Amino acid sequence: MTRRDFTERDIHMALDGEMPQDERDDFAAWLDANPEMKSRSSRFEADRERLRASLSDVLAEPVPERLTALVAGETPKATARAPRWRMAAAAALLLALGAGGGYFAGAARLGMGSETAEDLSEAAIAAHAVYAAEQRHAVEVGAGDRDHLLGWLSSRLGLTLVAPDLSSDGFELVGGRLLPAGHRSAAMLLYEDAKGSRLSIYVTPEGAAKSWGTYDEEQGDLRAIYWLDKGWGCAVVGTLAPEKLLELGRKAYRQMLAGAGMA
Repeated sequence: MTRRDFTERDIHMALDGEMPQDERDDFAAWLDANPEMKSRSSRFEADRERLRASLSDVLAEPVPERLTALVAGETPKATARAPRWRMAAAAALLLALGAGGGYFAGAARLGMGSETAEDLSEAAIAAHAVYAAEQRHAVEVGAGDRDHLLGWLSSRLGLTLVAPDLSSDGFELVGGRLLPAGHRSAAMLLYEDAKGSRLSIYVTPEGAAKSWGTYDEEQGDLRAIYWLDKGWGCAVVGTLAPEKLLELGRKAYRQMLAGAGMA
């Protein structure tokens, strides 16, 4: 059997427990033969443990009554949304724990079977808040490996994903990453302009109920333009002026549906 080439993405897969069992011995041998990658793997693992420790008090919190009621099939009562820092903490914790995030893996992406615009927008904003601030590890696969990135994310989401061309507006693709979304997956594509301003596109297979609009962060300057339609749930997140973000959101929407053959 020919040993395949491994990349940094495989390091994340191994840490998240997603690497196939029959590849683990070859992966371990690859790490031993590549000291730089082995060091990087150790650093990622250490970062993961530090993040887990820093958020351990959040994990110890009791499950909110509204979630217990939802699981029991009761209609949730209207309540104030959780502070934005908790949304960001939940997203960060999912990064630390991987797909087996337990309580927050369900709580942070509540009701994926009947996604609401609010759920979608809050998840997209939380992901942007965590990853867009990263300089070296904002994405798992860079734009230089665009075909692999889009093929991989499309396969995991079950959608034909394209990266919208926003270059005429000054934004170039940086890369993307896979995100946990309850029992499903979500993808984030990250863009950046010449001034370092970043824009993200969050996509998940949703959209049974057609909806679109604008969602503003409660505390902060992030804004999401979202839509749920034709089996897609998507939110474009950034700090641009509302009219500019809306223009980019519409442009991304048209290109993504056209790329999927649904325009």
